[in-house]
Amino acid sequence: MAIIDTIFGRRLASWEAEQEKLTPVTGIPVLGLDGLSSAAYGPEAALAVLMPAGLIGLTYVVPIMASIIVLLMILYFSYRQTIAAYPNGGGSYIVAKANLGTHAGLLAAAALLLDYILNVAVGISAGIGALVSAVPFFQNHILSLCLFTLGLIALINLRGLRESGIAFGVPTLAFVVSLGFVIVAGLIKIAFSHGHPAPVVAPPPPLFAARAMGLWLLLRSFASGCTAMTGVEAVSNACPAFVEPRVKNAQTTLTSIVVTLAILLAGVAYLARAYGITAMDQSRPGYQSLLSLIVAAVFGRGVMYYFTLASILAVLVFSANTSFADFPRLCRLIAEDGFLPHSFSNVGRRLVYSNGIIVLTLLSAALLILFRGITDRLIPLFAIGAFTAFTLSQAGMVAHWHRKAGRGRKLSLTVNAIGAIATAVALGIIVVAKFAEGAWISILLIPLMLTLFYGTKRHYVSIGRQIDKKHAMTIDAIGRPPIVVIPIKGWNVVTEKALRFAMTLSDAIVAIHVSLDEDQAKRVQEQWTEFVEKPLRSDDKKAPRLVLVPSPYRRLFKPIIDFVDNLRQSEDRNIAVIIPDLIEGRWWEYLLHNHRADVLRALLLLRGDQRVVTIDVPWHLERRKGR
Repeated sequence: MAIIDTIFGRRLASWEAEQEKLTPVTGIPVLGLDGLSSAAYGPEAALAVLMPAGLIGLTYVVPIMASIIVLLMILYFSYRQTIAAYPNGGGSYIVAKANLGTHAGLLAAAALLLDYILNVAVGISAGIGALVSAVPFFQNHILSLCLFTLGLIALINLRGLRESGIAFGVPTLAFVVSLGFVIVAGLIKIAFSHGHPAPVVAPPPPLFAARAMGLWLLLRSFASGCTAMTGVEAVSNACPAFVEPRVKNAQTTLTSIVVTLAILLAGVAYLARAYGITAMDQSRPGYQSLLSLIVAAVFGRGVMYYFTLASILAVLVFSANTSFADFPRLCRLIAEDGFLPHSFSNVGRRLVYSNGIIVLTLLSAALLILFRGITDRLIPLFAIGAFTAFTLSQAGMVAHWHRKAGRGRKLSLTVNAIGAIATAVALGIIVVAKFAEGAWISILLIPLMLTLFYGTKRHYVSIGRQIDKKHAMTIDAIGRPPIVVIPIKGWNVVTEKALRFAMTLSDAIVAIHVSLDEDQAKRVQEQWTEFVEKPLRSDDKKAPRLVLVPSPYRRLFKPIIDFVDNLRQSEDRNIAVIIPDLIEGRWWEYLLHNHRADVLRALLLLRGDQRVVTIDVPWHLERRKGR
């Protein structure tokens, strides 16, 4: 337990939940890293699409980023209203389900869960891309570094929300300050050079010669750049995680995140155009991220360069923390409605939904392995889930305000209607522009997730229908005691304990021994006669029957299963199979035993017969002192 406490932290009591809640200071690193870190890969994603246009593409990056910032601000005002209207959690699932129906809510949930998984993969891969930019030695170890980082973030989140906020607070501050300083310094140099700054380290020339731009290329660039908005919803979804007043604190956190992100996006796009910096292909040797080229152009490759790149790396890889905060909460909400396994609603040792964290880790790891940790391969899958959820959430808020009376209703409805229309248009552009590049995978995965939801619900409804009982217990036909079957290996203290317990249940007891050879069968029969039958008969008690079943093909379980099946068919009462089980005292002793009791129990239960029950009778091994 000491090792577990060291790794995961001590187990927290339920009454300590209030101490684990977020303030605006801790809320920004926990819920804002996804949004803030997108300043590192959003503009680069847009520029990567514009690479075929060469330097001409740079003239369009500022207008494209400006349109994205306008859309970001629309979402900001929309989600401020959502937070106020749903202080107990206003994520897309809750809003869409409450106002548009369960089917719309589940569609939003599927889209958002997919977005959270992709956010983890994209954030970590982009962070490792920043590391490779600064230290090219790691070019051949991208996937290994991605998986290691994923494991580290999962571990930190398993320790609780408050600790993750503290752990990620310093990198977040360093990122905002250092990148902000680079932007300010770059703008000053641009101003003093009359718009033609001389880079300290010249960026590499574009991969492609300048060529004409087309509307299709612009739309694809806009679609890729929209990945910069994928973390906007996180605060409204996690509103209950804030200390009181939760609405005010959540809105303050959202404002801080959105304003900072808008400034960073605008600054990065403007510096890229002013310094003539285009995106590079991450899969090729010598790759450098857009921010690496910008910082080198403004400050060179000195202390400031490595400090900024280190903060960018930290924030990018930790941006997955937003998903680790919200994915388990969303899974909990869906599970409470019966559309995901109920285990997702269980609170872990550190007052977080540990099962959701573990599932998110495994799914993100699979995605990173599938795409080898390359950001450009993951980007086309990104944003579809987020913008589907955005659109359904905003449409749900329109329906909410339409039904609600009161002052300011029309203004609120108009704000959310603009948000719904804007995000729907952006979603359409993203789907069309990115479909052939991999977006079809996201479009395929969402129906598969819906199938999982509905299948889980049908299962729980079926169970409820089968076990529901609305009348009193019947006592007129309790029946005779069961026939007790005890599989034994031989005569020992474990068998004796099981036999003594069986004799308290019934006088119809059968011990069954599966013998692999005649000598073994003869030895067990002699022991049974000497140590069981003679003592019981001398005490005028009925001795349990011993059945020896030969097994020349060395099958241990099938003879027992067949014996129980024959009893079930010939008898009209319950059959209790008592399974003697050796319980190890230390973890390493578990590895030294075959655990046949677990296998037999599972095989009996899988027969699906209501009249057959299994009972464990454990024998606990002693722990010797000093061992």
